[in-house]
Amino acid sequence: MPKIGAFTFVLHSHLPYCRMAGLWPHGEEWIHEAAAESYIPLLNALYDLRERGISAPLTISLTPVLAEQLADADIQVHFEQYLNDKIESARRDLPRFEMAGEASRRSLANFYLDWYSRVLTSFADRFHRDLVGAFRTLQEEGRIEVVTSAATHGYLPLLSRDESISLQLKTAVSSYRRQMGRNPRAVWLPECAYRPASRTASGVLRPGLEEFLQRNGLSLFFSDTQAVEGGELSGVAAGHAIGPYGQVVQRYGFPLQVSGPKQPGSSYQPYYVGQSQVAVLARNRATGLQVWSADWGYPGEAAYREFHKKDGISGMQYWRVSGARVDLGQKEVYEPEKAQQRVQEHADHFAHLVENLLADFHRESGRVGILAANYDTELFGHWWFEGMDWVREVLQRLANSSQVELTTSSEFLTRHPPQERVNLPETSWGAGGGHFTWDNADTHWMWEPIHQAEEQMARLVARYRSPAADSRAALNQTARELLLLQSSDWPFLVSTGQAKEYSIQRFRSHLDRFGQLAHALEIGQTPTLLAHEFWQLDRLFEDIDYTWFEA
Repeated sequence: MPKIGAFTFVLHSHLPYCRMAGLWPHGEEWIHEAAAESYIPLLNALYDLRERGISAPLTISLTPVLAEQLADADIQVHFEQYLNDKIESARRDLPRFEMAGEASRRSLANFYLDWYSRVLTSFADRFHRDLVGAFRTLQEEGRIEVVTSAATHGYLPLLSRDESISLQLKTAVSSYRRQMGRNPRAVWLPECAYRPASRTASGVLRPGLEEFLQRNGLSLFFSDTQAVEGGELSGVAAGHAIGPYGQVVQRYGFPLQVSGPKQPGSSYQPYYVGQSQVAVLARNRATGLQVWSADWGYPGEAAYREFHKKDGISGMQYWRVSGARVDLGQKEVYEPEKAQQRVQEHADHFAHLVENLLADFHRESGRVGILAANYDTELFGHWWFEGMDWVREVLQRLANSSQVELTTSSEFLTRHPPQERVNLPETSWGAGGGHFTWDNADTHWMWEPIHQAEEQMARLVARYRSPAADSRAALNQTARELLLLQSSDWPFLVSTGQAKEYSIQRFRSHLDRFGQLAHALEIGQTPTLLAHEFWQLDRLFEDIDYTWFEA
């Protein structure tokens, strides 16, 4: 029986740059938590399916700044220490609960003892401490597609100079090539933020982002639903999301429903953007809400583990959601077996939903459509503890479907090239579908220093055409600091309130480092020792070339 459509998970993996930035409450522990709860469980799921002979491809982005951190030797050492600390915390909880007569929590302490021990074994033995290499192996076998992103997840539409976009993308492609041994085919634009071609106030034409992607050999990117279909916002853009995106709406009271003009496209088809050969694929609205929705998405299931409540001594999470709007003090004890029953039921529901949606599109259009279910990777396992089990079960069900083919985004594009073109509006998947999450009353002050740094970098590139080796090294470090300054994470964390003071401190530290290097170079000095000191702090993008900041 011929397949009527294709499906791919598109998982976006990204964390702020936090190497050697301390641990609790903010810093390198972000990487450790995500690796333990999201990345290793995902790899285990994919490798388990592989060992069972099940072909279950998906699409996953690893942002360059995340991949560089996962490959860092210091972070790997610290991650093992983190896992050993978790194992010891669970072990110390056993006699505490035994003495208190709390059998159910003692059982959960044993559960966590086994769970973190398996994560450590997977990291050390199954993946040989090389998570990036584990993803690379799956891609080399044709089981997944790894896509890239802007180097430090810079929010591209709000950068003032197009040279910055060039630096972000060229650095990303170079990092990907070094990590993956090939060129990337697709890219996740940070925050799904797209900028069409436009003219500045002085009449200068600024190309759409698709032009920059095409110059760098990138043939596909992803957008939120409304960019292609228009109409009412949903999910992340409408503020319904669980996790930090939903916190923006809670803090600012942004309207939950925003409608835009109807667009001619469909999220079930890729389209060439403008006159380019770069395609866009939009996130599917219906499947997105099944996970993202804070109101009725799967993660809100009463049996699933509660994210927000932690034990005051060990930090372990011993409670379950228990029901809609149940106060933290009234949460019931988590029961993993019951949660796994719901995983099976939700995987059944989602697989049937995918089949029905693709069947409806095929019946109405006569075309083979693709359904892209786009989510943050860290949503699964971290925010939704059972989420990676659910991903595995969905993949297993759809791998056995007689109607739906599992694929990767670029593979579908190769076999089903776009038949139409579309002009996209300026958009993101942030609150309201625009730039508010990154440029608002609390973050607007950040953009002038970024833009001033861009102007300063342009002057340096113009001045240093053929520098000596020491000056080149300093210029390359200056470019690194500019990239880190441009990270969308700093305004995002201010807007969500997650780590406001931390993100402001990180923003100002990169601004200061950039300023020290740039000032020395502008007055004709060669800040060799300073550049080396900052390199030891950053240690990423080792092959960067400052001349990638080019018009």
